[in-house]
Amino acid sequence: MSKHRILILGGTTEARHLATALADRADCDLLLSLAGRTAEPLAQPAPVRSGGFGGSDGLAAFLKTEKFDLMIDATHPFAARISQNAAMAAKRTEIPFFALRRPGWERRPGDRWTSVASVAEAAGVLGETPRRVFLAIGRQEAFHFESAPQHHYLIRSVDPVTPPLGVRHARYLLATGPFEEEAERQLLMINQIEVIVAKNSGGKATYGKIAAARRLGIEVIMVERQEPADVRTVGTVEEALALVDHLFSPEMNRGV
Repeated sequence: MSKHRILILGGTTEARHLATALADRADCDLLLSLAGRTAEPLAQPAPVRSGGFGGSDGLAAFLKTEKFDLMIDATHPFAARISQNAAMAAKRTEIPFFALRRPGWERRPGDRWTSVASVAEAAGVLGETPRRVFLAIGRQEAFHFESAPQHHYLIRSVDPVTPPLGVRHARYLLATGPFEEEAERQLLMINQIEVIVAKNSGGKATYGKIAAARRLGIEVIMVERQEPADVRTVGTVEEALALVDHLFSPEMNRGV
């Protein structure tokens, strides 16, 4: 039996679950690509490639050279650059391609959300009056808040923020989810947090802070997603597996 070569652009829980399901299949030859930005990544169920490709051109060349039959973008909803490069590479090579993207969170009664288009915009929305801010956006874009040095920041990330922010008041918390609502509520209360800056990542693992903010009446500055246009997208691992079956079905291979 010939195997279908599949490249999964990963780094999320969904990518790991999808790779686990496909790794058990006799008809699939799988490679999981990770950005390599996490110091201690979790063990993965399939062969792993770590690091970038050199933009969309490099990714297109890799797809062609390695003779992949399918590419799946299962990166973080805010990994905009790799998602854009993947869409461009797929179009250039005409290799079947889709994205596995968990649905974003939706506003509920009691939520005090201010929606913004970027982390940089979130920094400006905080205002001039000093506030106690919980930054729950990871480490890579925390530097934007150096433009608002008057605030007191609590910054949570998986890996250290390096270099530390050039602001007077900043505390750093290293932690890996999932984060439960009650623990998040205690964190917000103990640190007297007045506003949270978060990305609309979706999923359950980091929703605890959003639910806790609702209960406490705390404002959330929510950075919304900027999805690539014209990319076929599914929302669950089950839907992704069904689409893989469809793309590799005899009917599709015959062009029916």
